[in-house]
Amino acid sequence: MGGSDARRAIGALLADDHPTIRAGIRAILEAAPGVRVVGEADDGAEARRLTAALRPQVLLLDLRMPGPRPEETVAWVRARHPETAVLVLTAYDLDAYLARMLAAGAAGFVRKEDAPERLVAAACRVARGEVVFDRDQLARACRWQREVGDRWESLTGREREVLRLLAGGLSNAAIAETLCVRQRTVEYHVTHIHQKLDIASRLEVALWVRDEWPDGLPGDENPG
Repeated sequence: MGGSDARRAIGALLADDHPTIRAGIRAILEAAPGVRVVGEADDGAEARRLTAALRPQVLLLDLRMPGPRPEETVAWVRARHPETAVLVLTAYDLDAYLARMLAAGAAGFVRKEDAPERLVAAACRVARGEVVFDRDQLARACRWQREVGDRWESLTGREREVLRLLAGGLSNAAIAETLCVRQRTVEYHVTHIHQKLDIASRLEVALWVRDEWPDGLPGDENPG
C-alpha cells in the first residue's frame, strides 16, 4: 500500500487475548483494500491505552479478555475517543452480550465464525459512522433488556445481595447469617425477588442468573 493509500486507509486496532486468533483477524483485514491494522492488544487495559495513543477509526474488541469488563471498555472509548467506533468480535453470540454492548455504545456485534467478508464490511461501515446491528440482534437485545436488565434494575441493593447468595445455593438461614440479619428478613427479600423477577422457585433464580448473566451479576469481579 503506497503512502497516500496508507493515509486514507481505515486504521483498525485488534484487541483479543489469543495470539492465534489475532493473527487470523489481522490477515483477513490486511488482505482487504483500504484497511490497515495499526496495533494489537491482549487485554482491556491495553486496548484503552492503544486507543488513546493510536486513535484508530475502529477498535475490534473481543468480549472475553482479562481486564475491565467489555461494556466498560466500550463506554470508556465512546466517552473519551468518539472518533473510534467499537466493533465487538466474539465467539459468544448471547442476548446478554448483545444488549450490554448495544447499551454501552458499540457500533456492531460480529461473530468470529462469520465469513471474512462480513467482518471486513462491518469494520468499514462502522468506521464510516454506521451502526451495524441487524433487526434480529436489536430484537434480541430489546427482549433481554425488558425481561432481564429492567428486572435487575428494579431490585433494591439488599435484594441484589440476597439474589447473589440465593444463586450460590445458600439457604435462607445461611443468607441471614452471612448478612447478619434475621431469617424472617431474608424470607421477605426472597419473596420480593421472586415477584420482581417473575420467578417461582430458588432453582429458577439460579438458572436465571446462570443463563442470563454469563459473566456473573453486575458488580461481580470480572472473570477475565
